[in-house]
Amino acid sequence: MTEQGVRRTAEQVLALAPDDASRTAGAKLGRAGPWSQTGGSASGLLWGLCEGSGSTPYRTAVEVEGPAYTCSCPSRKFPCKHALGLLLLWSAEGFGEPAEAPDWAAAWSAGQAAKAARPAAAAGGPADGEAAKRRAGRRAARIGAGVVELERRLEDVVRGGLAGRQQAGYAPWEETAARMVDAQAPGLAARVRELGTIPSCGPGWPARMLEEGALLHLLNRGWLGLAGLPEPLAATVRSRVGLPGTAAEGEVVRDRWLVLAQYDSVSPDGRLTTRRTWLRGLGSGRPALVLDFGPPGRPPALALPVGLVVEAEARFRPGTAGLRADLGERSAAAAPDRAPAGVGTGAALEAYGAALREDPWLDAWPVVLGPVIPIPGELGWQLADAEGTSALPVTPVGGGPRSGLWQLAALSGGGPVTVFGECGHRGFTPLTAWHPGCPEPVVLG
Repeated sequence: MTEQGVRRTAEQVLALAPDDASRTAGAKLGRAGPWSQTGGSASGLLWGLCEGSGSTPYRTAVEVEGPAYTCSCPSRKFPCKHALGLLLLWSAEGFGEPAEAPDWAAAWSAGQAAKAARPAAAAGGPADGEAAKRRAGRRAARIGAGVVELERRLEDVVRGGLAGRQQAGYAPWEETAARMVDAQAPGLAARVRELGTIPSCGPGWPARMLEEGALLHLLNRGWLGLAGLPEPLAATVRSRVGLPGTAAEGEVVRDRWLVLAQYDSVSPDGRLTTRRTWLRGLGSGRPALVLDFGPPGRPPALALPVGLVVEAEARFRPGTAGLRADLGERSAAAAPDRAPAGVGTGAALEAYGAALREDPWLDAWPVVLGPVIPIPGELGWQLADAEGTSALPVTPVGGGPRSGLWQLAALSGGGPVTVFGECGHRGFTPLTAWHPGCPEPVVLG
């Protein structure tokens, strides 16, 4: 702990970098040489001037608790190498006693605070209830028409057989997805695009396409019969179709949240990057999923290094199996001195099954397994309970390379480890691991 808050490690700072080039460049600036007029406030604001190629140094400021960044350099990366360098310098040496921020840094910090306060003020304003109902009714009608059209498309696919889907290509699915966007059902559009990529995913694709198509059909029927569903399930259907929910409608939990994993995925059309951040409440034990999004060429803004603990209110959204949450104002807290407690493989499957009762379209449920032993094999990897009584099949992140699995095996050395990941119908995807007796997480890449 420093005067400006909990100081991050160099690894946690470099994990914020948007790419390898920024990571390398930021590391070079993490020394005192290029910096002048550095300092930090008691509220967690850091600032400094960094020499650049021109005569005027770059003004760089960082809000540690966000984190949030600003820099006068022309870089469009976020955070830029100067922000990374300032954080690295602070993490290595600290900035001494709290000081008063210069005008330019104080003005930016005040703007950040005002920006955060605006949504709360707007939410408290009066709303035109009747107009909102009319808009909701018109959108529901458009979605209903889109669902009927999508059902016809699925019927045509089944009637014509799956064998010809590879030859048909992706274009017809993109056209159908565009129709769902026109119907204001982005959730359906995303599922249609995913369905269109399945024929090119390798052996076993017909069975997977039939599974995903059946789930999409189930979602369509859920929307068409929405009025007869119990409210929790109806909220899930609305959320899966793509109707926006507000965190104000859900439960608010204040806790110290441990960052268990964070990774990005890109939509099939390459237009959107989704960053998933998995959290666990150290007091409540409750899991939370925070999503952030970025357009092409710009990574999502939220960057919480694995192993960090933040104290914050999590506002859970309805209809998301109790997982999706938005974080309010947050502050860094001391990290735990041990790995999170894990459960056996049987308990993991029971938790996933219970979640499916609330959300049949749930791909995976967050689980900390432990103690478990990774076991490679010709037919695939497994994570077995230390007692050897049961095991879960392992799937790499995104079905990609297995380097993370060998990394896990090296960490284990044949012994038990604690592993966090996503437990779903295709198996367990490991994301983070802890060696026995060591609180430092290892991100599996």
